[in-house]
Amino acid sequence: MQKTLTAALLAIGIALLSAAPAMATEPTGEYAEFRNCPYATSGVVTCILAKTESGEFVVGKRTVPISKTITLQGGARKPVEGVSEFVGATNGESLSPTPQNVPAGLAGLINCEEITGSGFWEGVLRAACKAAFEKGLTGVNAVTEIAGSPSAIRLSTERLLSEKGVALTLPVKVRLENSLLGSECYIGSNASPLTLNLTTGTTSPPGPNKPIKGKAENSLVDNSFSAPEATGCGGILSFLIDPIIDAQLGLPSASGSNTAILSGTLKSAEAEAVEESAK
Repeated sequence: MQKTLTAALLAIGIALLSAAPAMATEPTGEYAEFRNCPYATSGVVTCILAKTESGEFVVGKRTVPISKTITLQGGARKPVEGVSEFVGATNGESLSPTPQNVPAGLAGLINCEEITGSGFWEGVLRAACKAAFEKGLTGVNAVTEIAGSPSAIRLSTERLLSEKGVALTLPVKVRLENSLLGSECYIGSNASPLTLNLTTGTTSPPGPNKPIKGKAENSLVDNSFSAPEATGCGGILSFLIDPIIDAQLGLPSASGSNTAILSGTLKSAEAEAVEESAK
């Protein structure tokens, strides 16, 4: 019995070893950085790797500098009238959850003294706010996430290079990250996103914003998008905290009062070539 079991295990091991060369591998050489591209997905013709390395995100009254690299990766289908549908990355991380520091932190977002009420309840509510939020854990990060499916993203390399029209449509929501704010503190949602219509050309925003210019080489801009109210901040105290954050940030913020400047690099490769390198 022992010999039979050993022989069976040996046979399985040999079979696995002989099958190893036929197993799928990752892209190699110059295409290695496209390893999360869905190059084997039907209809995908281009692999995309975009890195935002600097710039800023202005929502209402608050500016958040981009100091850590945010990566957008995936694939693009064949263009229809110059515009391609985006296909998400194979590792599920089409947009990297890169935290950006919010200047002034929690103290700049929440002032418990601003809570108003009637008589006794005003004092109680302010005390509850201070107990929850004035404990020294003041650092706040802003994390940009795709709102909904990556398939809602649209890309036009033609417009990107010509510096005319919308080159990248990117629906996002921004999570405010702090242990006291909870895990569901968002500006924007899947149903009500901040929709960035980014261009390498010149914007035409409503006032008070003025036109700004991107660059085909390294800069996408939009200052015409709107931003909704904050939701879910502070857990069970969200009914108190959401309005305070809205007041501090100036939310909801109408079109013409917000700005996105994304500077970095964009790389692309033919999906067929990436797939071939993985063989």
